[in-house]
Amino acid sequence: MRTTTPRRWRSGTEPSNARSDLKLRYLLSLTFTPLFAISTVVFAVWAANSPSYGAPSSGTLTGFAVAMGLLTLFAVVDLVVVIRRRRTEL
Repeated sequence: MRTTTPRRWRSGTEPSNARSDLKLRYLLSLTFTPLFAISTVVFAVWAANSPSYGAPSSGTLTGFAVAMGLLTLFAVVDLVVVIRRRRTEL
């Protein structure tokens, strides 16, 4: 039979009042969204112009372009969320 330790209750109000640093998230999203977008374009153009026998291969470069595109999408969504939250909370 397995015994478990009882859960501890939090005594403070931190879980119900926790907030993220919206200014920092806004700054990071604003900084990295164009950086990721530019790197997506660079990797896509490099993959399109690279020979099939070269190193790195065009498949690898395409993978990097897709990864950068996903990071761009994530940064844009985070930027939109932060802007909406800043309008309602501040």
